Amino acid sequence: MKDSAAVDQSNSSRRAAGVVFGLLLPILIVNIIAFVVPVLNLAAMSFRSATAIGSLDEALTLSTWQSLLGDTFYWSILWRTVWMGALITAVTLLLSYPLALFVSRRSGWVKTVLVVACISPLLISAVVRTYGWMVILGNQGFLPALIRASGFTPPRLINNEFGVLVGMTEILMPYMILSLLSGFGRLDPILDQAAETLGARPLTVLRRIVLPLSLPGILLGCLLCFVLAVSSFITPKMLAGGRVSLLATEIYDQAIVTLNWPLAACLSVFILFVFGAALLAYGQLSKIVD
Repeated sequence: MKDSAAVDQSNSSRRAAGVVFGLLLPILIVNIIAFVVPVLNLAAMSFRSATAIGSLDEALTLSTWQSLLGDTFYWSILWRTVWMGALITAVTLLLSYPLALFVSRRSGWVKTVLVVACISPLLISAVVRTYGWMVILGNQGFLPALIRASGFTPPRLINNEFGVLVGMTEILMPYMILSLLSGFGRLDPILDQAAETLGARPLTVLRRIVLPLSLPGILLGCLLCFVLAVSSFITPKMLAGGRVSLLATEIYDQAIVTLNWPLAACLSVFILFVFGAALLAYGQLSKIVD
């Protein structure tokens, strides 16, 4: 009887595994075709060299990687990209956290309306929103005009890192808010009430209860925003005016302007390493938080 039960359990496990594999097979095929194959093609292209007319040499070589790794210019671009991504993520978190906390404390139709208002910018193209920031921050835009009306000389607000920071923060805030709202789902209002009953001040409740319980949402939002900030192209290209070199903009210039596809492939692999490091950090921090 025991052997028969063990055989039945083994067959049931195999059938369950077969069902799971069958359900996962379509998405596996899509990922292989849309992600794995292009990444492998990029990796192979990085070991080629470009001719004077932009075509690829058939011979495999390490010269492109050697020139990339030995050039401090590309290391500075990598550092600027990581630094800008981290700064944009931090500013997005600081601006989104109070708003997400306020929304999470509402209920009923009020909460629904606030959530829709927070994510409604996603319904508008990032290109359109970036053009809006170009109008607001430009030399003749609303914000510089307001500063002039106050009797001050406005600083340059566009075609620099500040413009990229402002535009990317606004574009990424809906993603951060959604991630934070998922983290606030772990909060029980009874905990806040119990802490306040015991004499804890609002800042103490925020520091000792709300913030620790919302850390998973914070980590998820930071990972998502950092990856999107590092890989963003349109907004940095438009708001920086070509004066701030980031990995995404440099890849575009090397692939489209100079037709140096092997170097563009190497820089693309650089971004994949950055993504891998971010995922590794997220995994380790998630273990600590849990």
